[in-house]
Amino acid sequence: MPSLRETKNRIKSVQNTEKITRAMKMVAASKLRKAQEAVLKPRTYTKKLADLIGLLCSFDSEEGESKHPLLRSNSQKKRVEILILSSDRGLCGSLNSSVIRAVQNFIAENNSQYDEIIVSCIGKKGFEALSRMGLKVRKYYEPSNKIFNFLEAKAIAKEFCERFLDGHIDGAFLIYNEFKSAMTQTISVEQMLPVMPVESGEDSLTDFIYEPEEGELLNLLIPKHFASRIYHAYLESYASEQGARMTAMDSATRNAKEMTQKLTLQYNRVRQAAITKELMEIIGGAEAL
Repeated sequence: MPSLRETKNRIKSVQNTEKITRAMKMVAASKLRKAQEAVLKPRTYTKKLADLIGLLCSFDSEEGESKHPLLRSNSQKKRVEILILSSDRGLCGSLNSSVIRAVQNFIAENNSQYDEIIVSCIGKKGFEALSRMGLKVRKYYEPSNKIFNFLEAKAIAKEFCERFLDGHIDGAFLIYNEFKSAMTQTISVEQMLPVMPVESGEDSLTDFIYEPEEGELLNLLIPKHFASRIYHAYLESYASEQGARMTAMDSATRNAKEMTQKLTLQYNRVRQAAITKELMEIIGGAEAL
């Protein structure tokens, strides 16, 4: 049975932890609101850009295959690269471990299909976890500020496109946490290269007059589409991080509160037992006299 002093010190320690987790929850909730707005803003642009590329690809093709090099699929895919998005900080539940588990599953399922699977990271936690696992990380992309901006996503997209066109890789995939709600984040595995144009719907049946022609427009739009996908995936991952951290800190605050109540009950019991013991000793001494 711990002493009164030990129990009292432990109660103070748990109460201090509760204050920290409550503050972290409030900070995460504040960041989550901004992150949600940032995720919603580019969704329409990204979707319309993907629809336009799908429409252009339906006319800029020869025998069903697109003439643009970033849209051509290599029949012999020997080397592929995975771009992994994780957080820079912990205390966000199973967010990062889910991404790492998805990477492990991807490698296990596709190891026989490709000769080599290369890994690159955005986010410190993913880089550290993969390094501990013994996986060689080709490059760790660190933001110039605390949060990535579109120019940095554009530079990453340009680097991947150049590596694909130069033959260093035959394909590229993106693995990140897709934001659904503060309570729910799902793992998303997307093929980045070769770019997979989405079906543009009924508009694909209508041919338009383009200036410049379809091929030149694709040269301009595909790199922008690629960069917007990476940037939007980062925004999704960042919003997922804040939602997961808010949920984790809320749970930690509740657990600390429950622990404080249990320790207080234990402290009162030990204190009551000590008082009862002293009373018994006094009564016993009085009876002896």
